[in-house]
Amino acid sequence: MTFLIRRKRARRDVLRGMLAGSAVTVALPFLDCDLNDSGTALAATGAQLPVRFGTWNWGMGRSPGSVEARTRTGAGIGFGAETQALKPYEKQLLYFDGYNLPLDGRSNFTHYTGWVANRTGSVPATTGDIPAPTLDLLVADQIGTGTRFKTIDVTSTGVPDQNYSARGSSSKSAAEVSPISLYTRLFGPEFVDPNKADFKPNPSVMARKSVLSAVLEDNRSYFKKVGAADQARLDEYFTSVRELESQLAIQLEKPPHNDACIVPKKPAELAAGASSVREIPQVLETHEIMANMLAMAVACNQTNVFNMVFSDVGGNIRRLGEAYTHHLLTHNETLDAKLGYQPSVFALNQQCMVGLATYLKIFSGIKEGAGTLLDNCLIFATTESNWARVHSIDSIPIMFAGSAGGRLKQGMHVAGSGDPVTRVGFTAMTVMGVKLEKWGTRSLETSKVITDVLV
Repeated sequence: MTFLIRRKRARRDVLRGMLAGSAVTVALPFLDCDLNDSGTALAATGAQLPVRFGTWNWGMGRSPGSVEARTRTGAGIGFGAETQALKPYEKQLLYFDGYNLPLDGRSNFTHYTGWVANRTGSVPATTGDIPAPTLDLLVADQIGTGTRFKTIDVTSTGVPDQNYSARGSSSKSAAEVSPISLYTRLFGPEFVDPNKADFKPNPSVMARKSVLSAVLEDNRSYFKKVGAADQARLDEYFTSVRELESQLAIQLEKPPHNDACIVPKKPAELAAGASSVREIPQVLETHEIMANMLAMAVACNQTNVFNMVFSDVGGNIRRLGEAYTHHLLTHNETLDAKLGYQPSVFALNQQCMVGLATYLKIFSGIKEGAGTLLDNCLIFATTESNWARVHSIDSIPIMFAGSAGGRLKQGMHVAGSGDPVTRVGFTAMTVMGVKLEKWGTRSLETSKVITDVLV
């Protein structure tokens, strides 16, 4: 009989590269030999497995009664018919309700103010104004620098600017819209398969890194020639160049074997047309294909921060064969007096929750340590409105999926009692290790973590 003796690997084993003349190190994927016997922590130090952060967005809010109303925080979420697809994942979710979004005299720019304030902590002054970095980028600044991609942004809508990650008004991230383009980016020629025996650095990657290094060496001279405003723009630009060079350096080193990393098959071409209006079956299909690739990219340690847009805040999806989009239906469909909601809107909202359930199924289906990839994530799922029919932005529903590596309780409905919605985002960032004394501006400013959800 043969016994396998697990050999511990020193945590000093890291990927090494050079960034602007300085050595940088990148943590390796966690292998079985790194873990304790129960698979919950590192064998050498007892430190917990890494935690990743993601966002998931759907448009047009919810119908009245989609989730049981609560005035007190407690166990059980109370999913209704519209959200019933999430019932199997109730014990892996936190549902936040009853948090308000005070405007402090500013306008509610429909389908815009809600998502901006929710993700930046500040109410926008105009449509197009993004007054502060979105929370995913604040988290990425904390945990996203040691991977090939600082963030990965994906949308099922077919429109790249339908993404809700930005440093400011002029630096909104574009999202991947094509499954094949996403596959090429994640698993194409520049992907280094950790399970292949042979490894040769990609010459094109080496050349790109060399060019970037030269640019970085010369950047100081540019700062002496321009004014303060341009210096700020250059600083932002060169910061992104430094991050890119660090990511390229990772690709020049062979990563260790990783059993969790299984390169997916290249997806087939979808139906022609990347229209801004999509029928819900196409959205569901595109979303599932891209979610599988995104989850595997996370499992392969290509990123620690990721954003998925299922449907955009403009509501540009529709039911099969219908002319009205989700958005138009919220305004034009008659309210069913007996049901208390708009039936076609309800059906589309229901399909959005099917999409989220699919997303959770994919992440919870990848084993990691003693648990799953979802266990080691905090996925911030939200929308831009409460009831889209009247453009309400108080009580915007927000969900946390995953336990963030055991840092969060689960299976709870959290009642906000009118507190600012920024308490939810502030709690998420605090759990992810972002060190902020406070977050938000004016009435949205908060320094209070929601302690009821912390382990």
